[in-house]
Amino acid sequence: MTASEIKKLLTDVDPDAQRYEHDGAGTADAYTVWRELRPVGLYGDGQEEGSIRFQVDRFTKEEDEQMAALIRAALEGQDDIAVEYLVDYEDTGYIHHIFVCEGV
Repeated sequence: MTASEIKKLLTDVDPDAQRYEHDGAGTADAYTVWRELRPVGLYGDGQEEGSIRFQVDRFTKEEDEQMAALIRAALEGQDDIAVEYLVDYEDTGYIHHIFVCEGV
């Protein structure tokens, strides 16, 4: 999985999703950012295949927000992505949906 494939997957769901940090354009109180964490090498049968670990963060002030659910469904709906989903409440008032993913 490449950075451009991750970007396409996310912007198909949330056209305002941005890499690393969000510039605030087009948002009210919610936004999505993503970033690569590290490449992960998979070894087997004498061959190496690469995968990438990445994180998607959705910040919102709305409980049970639809966009967070759509992002989760899009990520979990991919056969080549494993997803760990976490939620945190920030002292800024934002609900932080965290998707730690590994894609091949």
